[in-house]
Amino acid sequence: MNRTSEDIAHLASASAVRVLLVEDEADLALLISYNLEAEGYVVESVARGDEAELRLAENAPDLVILDWMLPGVSGIEICRRLRAREATRTLPIIMVTARREEAERVRGLAIGADDYVVKPFSVPELMARVRALLRRSRPERIAERLYAGDLDLDRVTRLVRRSDRIIHLGPTDFRLLEYMLERPGRVFSRAQLLDLVWGRSAEIDERTVDVHIGRLRKRLSKSRERDPIRTVRGAGYAFDESFGRS
Repeated sequence: MNRTSEDIAHLASASAVRVLLVEDEADLALLISYNLEAEGYVVESVARGDEAELRLAENAPDLVILDWMLPGVSGIEICRRLRAREATRTLPIIMVTARREEAERVRGLAIGADDYVVKPFSVPELMARVRALLRRSRPERIAERLYAGDLDLDRVTRLVRRSDRIIHLGPTDFRLLEYMLERPGRVFSRAQLLDLVWGRSAEIDERTVDVHIGRLRKRLSKSRERDPIRTVRGAGYAFDESFGRS
């Protein structure tokens, strides 16, 4: 398959975007997951509504693809609960359903879904809707470059610069900085960073995060340069939201 330079840039920049797929039809879930992963997204797939709620409580993704009819808790009820919580009020949600009636589509959108796809649907159309929704709601997640003060992270070239200095980071430290730079001011616990950077299945001690944060700080800040990473005692780490401000 031939890809344009825009497609390649999108694939590179989408590598950190996390999608939770909640679909109880195994074949359809496999098909959607395959196509999302082919575009560079990190996908977690669950088949039950109650299991989805556990995943969402642990660590909210960047986008949810949510089937209407699910065992455990229905997709429409999950959507309602997500919109009722401050932490997930703006979480992008695409509702997938076999219900074709206009009244049902209106109900889904009224509950808080951002988009609505009726089965059977075209997978390329769903992928296009995912990209469009992320562009509108999470531009920082698909942006090719992230900036803060004199710090510049380029997702395409995988380079980090501070002023005129190139900072050489390994893949793990790059991802660690990327996640924090996407959400300046947000405090990430060590467990959250382990999940985001190393993956849920990684058997790594939380102290590993401290080691990588310490190494990242040394690479980012030389001499009297200001440290952009803030330690929050008893909670974790954050990229300082005031970094680069006068």
